[in-house]
Amino acid sequence: MKFFATPLLCIITLTVGFSACQDKNTLPVAAEDNFDQVYQGINTDDIKRHMKILASDEFEGRLPTTVGEQKTLDYLTKEFTALGYQPTQGDSFLQPVELMEMTADANMVMTIGENQFVYKEHMMASTSREQTQIELKDSELVFVGYGVNAPEYGWNDYADLDVKGKTVVILVNDPGFANPESGLFQGKTMTYYGRWTYKYEEASRQGAAAALIVHETKPASYGWSVVANSWSGPQYGLVTKDGNASKVAVEGWLTLESATKVFADVGLDFQTEKQNAKLANYHKSMGIKASVTINNSFKKSTSYNFVATLPGSSAEDEHLIYTAHWDHLGKDENKQGDQIYNGAHDNATGVAASLAVAKSFSQLNNKPKRSTTFLIVTAEEQGLLGSKYYTEHPIIALDKTIANINMDAMNVLGRTKDVAVVGMGKSELETYLTKAAKNQNRHIVQESKPEAGYYYRSDHFNFAKKGVPALYAKGGTEPIDDATADYRKRTNVIVTGCYHQVCDQFREKWDLSGIQEDAQLLFEVGHDLVNSNDWPKWSETSEFQRPR
Repeated sequence: MKFFATPLLCIITLTVGFSACQDKNTLPVAAEDNFDQVYQGINTDDIKRHMKILASDEFEGRLPTTVGEQKTLDYLTKEFTALGYQPTQGDSFLQPVELMEMTADANMVMTIGENQFVYKEHMMASTSREQTQIELKDSELVFVGYGVNAPEYGWNDYADLDVKGKTVVILVNDPGFANPESGLFQGKTMTYYGRWTYKYEEASRQGAAAALIVHETKPASYGWSVVANSWSGPQYGLVTKDGNASKVAVEGWLTLESATKVFADVGLDFQTEKQNAKLANYHKSMGIKASVTINNSFKKSTSYNFVATLPGSSAEDEHLIYTAHWDHLGKDENKQGDQIYNGAHDNATGVAASLAVAKSFSQLNNKPKRSTTFLIVTAEEQGLLGSKYYTEHPIIALDKTIANINMDAMNVLGRTKDVAVVGMGKSELETYLTKAAKNQNRHIVQESKPEAGYYYRSDHFNFAKKGVPALYAKGGTEPIDDATADYRKRTNVIVTGCYHQVCDQFREKWDLSGIQEDAQLLFEVGHDLVNSNDWPKWSETSEFQRPR
């Protein structure tokens, strides 16, 4: 057990707009505890074992509703049962998630003016509607800039515009990215208005028939191949009463080259229009029409979230929830050669770290006051669907959920001097993180690419939307020594290049000490929370307030 002589732990973060102070008496105190032993027991051997199994070809890329899912759930059940965890409801660790699996026929062509754009090569198109065929015919294109309606920022790209039945063309990211010194939005730090999910949601609210996002690698933070791989094959949504009839009929993407060609055809320069879009409330009718027919096969299926709890000793109804997603992209039998998207980094690392942290809690001599729950969710790759379903149908009441700690795509690049906080400044959870980082002689920093909007791209986001303080943090960018710096430089090329590719495979040469250290860090954060009476709050500048 770590003790601190300082009578007051007080961290004031002026740059992020909150002050969080804790009296030492709110921190866990125990006369006899094996915390240090358990903390040190988090090791790379356990993490490696779990990763190798989960990312093996036997698990077939862990696509929801496949044999890969069943193998994964069986593995989690076996491991958590051995650690003494209990089902969170009834006698099952599994929460059914009703999914709509939809597969668009890849033999489609989108016509815009005189151009014919080929699926995966020039464009992507799909639908969330439960229909066997969607026909977009001669739909007028309207450029709506960033496609944002944000009253708090005085911004509405749809102002005085009727897009009912039309196809809106939208830029990636939000206005702050292209003009970070302007004071618009949050500068280079992406807000939710920059996420593709928001852009389709807003287009639906505006009554558009279709929404096409222009892909650009830098503001998107990923290449076209990620779009093509992630949006092709089976796609999943949650089953809804209206069959998603309220959503735009066509959700799609255009490559930058395709969009530039369309703009040029009507006498517009794409880059000039992109500059104009930095002005609030910018839009322009394009005088050109789009058509595409999407033939859909769909079926309803059931996937599962995995939920396991270690009950607390005196405040059993109050839970800290750790999250990770078990799913990945499965396999593509149309590919030549390797067909399996093993998902070693994304996210066998997060599941392995979850199991390592869960083991630590189970080995404590002094049972924590509050309950510790591990939620390993399905269908993250399909739009955070498993965590979305859970937060809409919580097994543990959200007002009894202390906080959420997320583990996704953990650090395989070796130990670091810093800890990167994704969405830094959002909550008082950073107080706990700072203390735990200090015990490792580390410091916390903002993530290196806040413009990528990673806070809105993993499962903690669904908890945040419901007002539950959520932390997403992992190894930063400062290597611990020169040897690690050299290893990091070589390995990062592979890790980055293999994102959502079949080459995201477990590698024996990976240095897993970074995952070990981050798992220890997040274990300590959780340990402090479940042994205190505190309810962490959002910062004053956060968009996720909830009353206590």
